[in-house]
Amino acid sequence: MSTDQVAAQSLQQSDQLQQLSRELAEARALFQSTRASLELQGLRGDGLQASLDGARHRLGQLERSVSWRLTTPIRYVRAFAAGRLPSGRSFSQAATHLADIYDKEGLPGLRRRVVRRLPLPAPRSARREAPASPARSDLDADATPGPYETPTPDAHRAVLAPSVLIIAELSIPQCAKYRVWQKQELLQSLGWTCRVIGWRELDQVMTALQFCTEVILYRVPGEPAVLDILAEAKRLGLDPWWEVDDLIFDEPLYRKNSNLATLAPDLRRQVLAGIRLYRRAMLSCRRTIASTSRLAQCMAEAGIETTQVVENALDAGTLEVAASLRLRREHAARSHSAPRHPADAAAGPAPVTIVYGSGTKTHDADFLVAGPAILSLMQRHSQVRLRIVGDLTLPPGFERVSDRVEELAGTDYRAYLGLLAQADIAIAPLEATLFNDAKSNIKFQEASILGLPSVVSPRQAFRDVVVQDSNGLLADTREDWETALERLVLDPQLRQRLGARALIDVTTRYAPDRIAEEQVSALFGRPPTMPRKPLRILAANIFFAPQSFGGATIVAEQMAARLARTDDVELCVFTSRPAIPGRPNSVLRYDQGGIPVFATSLSSAGDQVVQLDNPSMVTTFGHLLDAIRPDVVHAHSIQGFGAPILRLCRERGIPYVVTLHDAWWLCDRQFMVRGDNRYCFQTRIDLRVCQDCLPASRHLHERMRIMMSVLRGASLLLSPSESHRQLYLANGIDPDRLRVNRNGIRMPRTPRQPRKAGMPLRFGFVGGAEPIKGFHLIRRAFESLERSDWELVLVDNTLNLGFRSIDVSAWKVEGRITVIPAYTQDGLDGFFQGIDVLLFPSQWKESFGLSVREALARDVWVIATSGGGQAEAIEDGINGRLIPLDGRADSLVEAISELLVVPQRFDTYSNPLAASIATYDMQAAELLDALREVSARGPAALPAPPVSQAGPTLR
Repeated sequence: MSTDQVAAQSLQQSDQLQQLSRELAEARALFQSTRASLELQGLRGDGLQASLDGARHRLGQLERSVSWRLTTPIRYVRAFAAGRLPSGRSFSQAATHLADIYDKEGLPGLRRRVVRRLPLPAPRSARREAPASPARSDLDADATPGPYETPTPDAHRAVLAPSVLIIAELSIPQCAKYRVWQKQELLQSLGWTCRVIGWRELDQVMTALQFCTEVILYRVPGEPAVLDILAEAKRLGLDPWWEVDDLIFDEPLYRKNSNLATLAPDLRRQVLAGIRLYRRAMLSCRRTIASTSRLAQCMAEAGIETTQVVENALDAGTLEVAASLRLRREHAARSHSAPRHPADAAAGPAPVTIVYGSGTKTHDADFLVAGPAILSLMQRHSQVRLRIVGDLTLPPGFERVSDRVEELAGTDYRAYLGLLAQADIAIAPLEATLFNDAKSNIKFQEASILGLPSVVSPRQAFRDVVVQDSNGLLADTREDWETALERLVLDPQLRQRLGARALIDVTTRYAPDRIAEEQVSALFGRPPTMPRKPLRILAANIFFAPQSFGGATIVAEQMAARLARTDDVELCVFTSRPAIPGRPNSVLRYDQGGIPVFATSLSSAGDQVVQLDNPSMVTTFGHLLDAIRPDVVHAHSIQGFGAPILRLCRERGIPYVVTLHDAWWLCDRQFMVRGDNRYCFQTRIDLRVCQDCLPASRHLHERMRIMMSVLRGASLLLSPSESHRQLYLANGIDPDRLRVNRNGIRMPRTPRQPRKAGMPLRFGFVGGAEPIKGFHLIRRAFESLERSDWELVLVDNTLNLGFRSIDVSAWKVEGRITVIPAYTQDGLDGFFQGIDVLLFPSQWKESFGLSVREALARDVWVIATSGGGQAEAIEDGINGRLIPLDGRADSLVEAISELLVVPQRFDTYSNPLAASIATYDMQAAELLDALREVSARGPAALPAPPVSQAGPTLR
């Protein structure tokens, strides 16, 4: 190949690389744009959900109100007159419906349905339902769970990345600039992560508090919401700083401010009421930040223990704008220094503009300090002009020079500096009051960075920096003001000299890096390097103690407890929480057995798309990842959080592991059960079949794409059983990434006590009221028994969540039924000691069947449906009985009847296969090895999508 050919080939390759680089840049920009759109839609969705929650709350209040109850008869009369019930159902439809209920549930069931809809006294509990035992209840439904209110231990902060949260009043632009956004930049320059949130955004504030290690509250009043914020900060072990830049917390001193008298009476009352609120907030904190030394002294005199001064200063944005404006001033000055045309010279001296910036309506009295001198000067010197920027009521007399007075509305900061830069002299008059001695010298700084000379009142902050006749002029009396201003009006060189010196002094003294090192670092120093153990794990599960619900939650809790006890492991948990009265929808950090748990409130459970893809949860989970920076994430059951939270792990380079506790990743119904409560028996998922099962669902194809993408991005997938593993392998999952990690159980601590001879056979069912667990089959089976020598214990697992889901008052049975709350792990032995047979007629192929193993380990016979993980531990006829997974009760009735014939077989029964059951310790050891392995090798390389024959059928 010739040299020319090589050069041409190299040029072609270079062009191709450049084209590829452009395409990657475009793809990145498109991705970022799409992510931003999703975040905006997430915010919109949160707003709509909040509005819906508010509407539901108001509707609930209305329906519980006295007026609503009093007008109930009127609504009933109107409905009856129209030939319908209040629900809208016609009389004929209602009669048919009532007859159907009577046929199925009898008179007790009919009465129960009617009582729910009419304001009648509650009926006595129906026969055969024993009261729930308080000893078995994990959670008092009438009280807020203790862990949510308990102070968190100091050890929690060790897992949080050092960060500062600023909770601020952001409605005053200038204050926000100098005290909030500027401080954020200064903290970031020191290496801190810093987030700013307006104090009225209560949900966001409460969430952000859970992740920060330091907190500042700027200019916030002692409103109830703020007091709640402070209480939460203290619960989390934070020591808040309260910050302000005005003397707005001392009413006696504030009343000495003459500007107060210029306000309208209503506004004056609001200002004074606000002072009391600010003082309440300040005194609720131990530490404060002031903008001036005099203000800090007032805070200390009010009883504050620790006060730190951080002055208003400069920032990069301000310096950049000022430099640009100075160039314009210099260009304009050169133009004006050129020889003037004779006609212009005859017109008199060049105009000299005095500028005054009035931020709010409360500066009228301050302007009076310099106003008479300015008016006198303008009357004696026709070249003097006055520019007012902002709200100000000019004193009498200025109407005589109104043609040289320019009054401009307040504007944004950049434009404000531009208006200052067009002037020649800046002023900062302030009354001689303690209130003004506490003010900062920001007006002097703003003029100085533009090279503008200033005349200022000799208040404390100005005296600290202004050197008379060097970088500015101090003026106290009217004569001082008139003399100083006249000198500057008549002497351009003096203006230039003072402005140039002020520029040097201010940019040196108030440089961002200097303020950061000398003042801001005194607050927190530089962020500490927090020691961390070799392996930090973040586990995610939809429920976690004290809100324990379901077998996957028990497994997640047991694994968390064991991993957290490992010497070289740190573990945190991400979960959900119930609604707590008086608390916003936010994340809440609490301690569970020494484990930091971050619990978030969830959106409506009825929204299937949100269960799958929840943008607000993506944002929340992102904040959590940034706060704890885990080495690996372990996802258990995350429906409600949404699968895309795990995409954030890939974006941040964090490997993640998923335990496939159920079929949620493949099935929108989660358990592959059709609407008629029968198993669908698919192996390789065909979405055309799913669409027939869920005809109203339009998202199934998009759902599958999301789920498969997240599963293929996992470093490792774990299945509780081999049968469950085969289901996922049939749908295209790489077998090298999918292992069995058998769930363990807690082994019995005490031996089983012998069963008393002659007592009724005792059956137990722990599946709650869910059809998926076969609850409807349980009812049919026992209603078909024409004998009473049995007892049935039903576990209502929602009682621990504060409500009841099982009502057996309408059951037509001969034996005894007892309904109890879900037992804790400590109550396992006691529960299984109280039954002889566990009924497990699950209507899907369970991924494991935790309660099956718990029963088998305690010598309890099990009747379970065949297929799935629940059947792997049962040898038919040896330690249990397997019945067909056919959605019918016949085989269950047969299995129960067989046992009722010979109940004495359980008097001395023991399970000969109990030793083969895995323990939690065995499962945790295997899991920890897997997590170490995944963390060591880093995020998985994303495999190519499988060919159509290997994965789910999408089209």
